[in-house]
Amino acid sequence: MHTKDNGAAPASAVLHLDQLPNNQWATVLDVARPESADDRELVLRLTEIGFVPGEAVRIVASGIPGREPLAVRLGHTTFALRRHEAALIHVTPGAANHG
Repeated sequence: MHTKDNGAAPASAVLHLDQLPNNQWATVLDVARPESADDRELVLRLTEIGFVPGEAVRIVASGIPGREPLAVRLGHTTFALRRHEAALIHVTPGAANHG
């Protein structure tokens, strides 16, 4: 599929982190700005631990059944995230600076 290049990533290239296939690098675009107070606190925690725009991230393992929890690699650290938490993180496949 070919799209016009207007400087922005095509909408199809934006995923929620919980939708990313295992072992595929991606780049964090942003973290959702939810309505509920509990989710706003969660977003603050995710941002504080490093889920910020430009960071390389990948899912290194997922639980069975239903991919719960997700083991997510961010920098040199691996975090366990619930799918609900990972769904708040928007990513685009591919990462220039990882390893």
